[in-house]
Amino acid sequence: MKTAIRVVSDGVDRAASELATGSGGLDVFHSGLTSASALAKRAWRDGDELARNFPNATALLSNAAAAVGSQRSGARTQLYGLANLSDPERKLISEVLGEGEVAGLVALPDGSLAQIQESKLAGIWRVRIGTEPAHEYVEVGAIPQIVRRAATDLTSADLAIGAAPDGAVNVQPVLAEIRERARVWRFGMCAHVINLTLLPMSVIDLAFLQQSVGNGPVELIFRGYGTCRVQATGIRNVWSVQFFNSTDNIILDTLEVGGVPIVALAADEDFQDSAERMQEIIKAYFT
Repeated sequence: MKTAIRVVSDGVDRAASELATGSGGLDVFHSGLTSASALAKRAWRDGDELARNFPNATALLSNAAAAVGSQRSGARTQLYGLANLSDPERKLISEVLGEGEVAGLVALPDGSLAQIQESKLAGIWRVRIGTEPAHEYVEVGAIPQIVRRAATDLTSADLAIGAAPDGAVNVQPVLAEIRERARVWRFGMCAHVINLTLLPMSVIDLAFLQQSVGNGPVELIFRGYGTCRVQATGIRNVWSVQFFNSTDNIILDTLEVGGVPIVALAADEDFQDSAERMQEIIKAYFT
């Protein structure tokens, strides 16, 4: 079994490893009930009562529902701040949106972390910057914009290739391929994928590859039947995408040169499905 390269920044590493193993989580998103159980708990409540008692949350959910219906994968995201919501309204937002399979962390220049959690509705995200609830918001889009900004602004534009260590076999041509592809990639171009699982890469090769591309500011964890980990490297437009089985053994290890990997993005059909489900949930709560 190949050894997976680790390219996550130091500030994200411990928290992200807890996300990957399920031993930790984004605490801001664990205070509410899941959507299904929330619906059952609130079924007895009158919709007009909820609208009267939670006007800001009601407006936010209605706006998000309208936004996701018209959202497209390549369009700019839409943000809805939670700073003016009361604690009960925040809990209502948590109940309605629930938690999906995608969570992530973004390391920021001031040393703080942005916590990301996709809701049960694909393309609707919860984001909190630092530890202050005032810096929390709901975002509608393919991926929160803070992910793209950090991966662009906090990475290097060029890959410096040093002399390979003794025992290296194939790492130099791989690094040269990464550098050339990263230099010419532009938005709208297809990603170039390098499948490290299929290459005859030694442990020395992989270690030098990790050292060369460096650590990036973004890590996203996807949980389903297995786990997928998407990490920005220290080189702009170069990402590590790794798939793990149910026993946490790596089964596919790749580097992608391009924008945020497509596996991390909500697609147009996701937005349409989420819009329909959101309308059903709002109807169940407020009518």
